[in-house]
Amino acid sequence: MESAAQPSGPGRRSLRDHAYETLRRRIIEVELRPGERLVERDLATELRVSRIPLREALRLLAAEGLVLLVPHRGALVAPFTPSDVRDLFDVRESLESLAARLAAERADEEGLRRLAARLDAARTATREHDRPTIAAANAAFHTDIVDLAANALLSGVMRPLEARMHWLFHLTAQRDPAQQCAEHERLYEAIAARDGDRAARLAHEHVADGRPASLALAARWSMPDIDPEAIAARRRRGRAEAGKRGAAGDA
Repeated sequence: MESAAQPSGPGRRSLRDHAYETLRRRIIEVELRPGERLVERDLATELRVSRIPLREALRLLAAEGLVLLVPHRGALVAPFTPSDVRDLFDVRESLESLAARLAAERADEEGLRRLAARLDAARTATREHDRPTIAAANAAFHTDIVDLAANALLSGVMRPLEARMHWLFHLTAQRDPAQQCAEHERLYEAIAARDGDRAARLAHEHVADGRPASLALAARWSMPDIDPEAIAARRRRGRAEAGKRGAAGDA
C-alpha cells in the first residue's frame, strides 16, 4: 500500500525522471536484456523511489517501446522481435536517406564540425575496442545528421525512434566496428561535399547493411510466448468486457 505522504508536483516528477532516465540507459546499454523482468519492489528499493513514480517511469518507457507491460506478469524489457526490427529498418531506410540528403543541402560549417568531431570520437573508440562507446558514438552520429537536416517535421517523426535506434546499436555491437566507421566516413564526406544524391544513397546502403545482423539477433532473442500484439488484443477485449459488465450493472 502506498504511503499517504507521496510527493507531488515537481518532486514526484523528479523521482519519476530519475527512475526513467536510469532504466532507459540500462536498457539501451543492454545492462537489462530483452525479456528480463522488471520487479517493481526490487527496482523501487534500488532506485530509492516509491512505486508511484516508478510505475510512471515504466509507462514512459513502454511508450518508447523499451518496456512491455504484461497483464498478470508485470513489466519486462521489451523483446526485440524480428517484426520490430523489420519495421524499424523499413522506416530508417527511408527517413535516414532523406535526412542525409537534406543535411548535405543545409548543414552549416559549425554543424559539419560537430559531425566530424562525432566521427573522430567513433574512430578513437574503434581503435581502443571500446564497444559501448562505439555504439553510443555511432548512434549519436545518426542523430546529428537528422539535426543537420534542419527539418522540424522530420525531427519530430524521428525523435520517438531514437531510443530504439540507440538500443539497436548496443544490441548489435558485435558488428564490424571498423566497417561501420568507414561507412560513416564516406557518408560524412558526401554531406561535407554537398552531394545530396550520394549522401542519400550511402545512408540507405549503410542502414540496409545492418538489417541481416539485426534480424538474426532478434530471432535469437525472440520470445514467442510474449506477443505484444496479442497482449494489446487481450487488453482491448478486457476493456470491452468490463464496459459491458458496467452497462449491465447500470441497467
